[in-house]
Amino acid sequence: MKPRSLALALAACGLLAALPSHAVEPGQYAPELTLPGLRGRLDLAENRGHVTYVDFWASWCGPCRQSFPWMNELQARYGSKGLRVIAVNLDKKRADADRFLDENRAEFAVGFDPAGDSAKRYGIKGMPSSVLLGPDGKVLMVHSGFRSEDRQALEDRIAAALGAR
Repeated sequence: MKPRSLALALAACGLLAALPSHAVEPGQYAPELTLPGLRGRLDLAENRGHVTYVDFWASWCGPCRQSFPWMNELQARYGSKGLRVIAVNLDKKRADADRFLDENRAEFAVGFDPAGDSAKRYGIKGMPSSVLLGPDGKVLMVHSGFRSEDRQALEDRIAAALGAR
């Protein structure tokens, strides 16, 4: 591992270790989320009435490079059925996030939280982590990490929430 990558990974572990031990759980209302975004202000409340997949990511996260194309596919496949994908970046430096986004396009909403306050409120402990919300704003599912073999199970949960299958 390159020294810079190792330093970033260790810093992230320190950040994640400082987060609260309780995470959002299914059945709870999702904490509010209002952040600066790629296209102006991003406000989670504006997505009420839609099934929303909220993904927490950072530029140093290897699995995030795999999840972005998949989230683009989800948004394209299910957007017309009511799915909203929101990616919340936790990099301290916006330039790091911008470099990642230059290499990994996002066809969904992206918000920036360099202080990591949203991750604290959601109890995020790993990257990437995702939270699926129902149209009422309640948490339907929480998932940590991203692997190719996770794709189908995650998509099945999203499709079920949309009533698409």
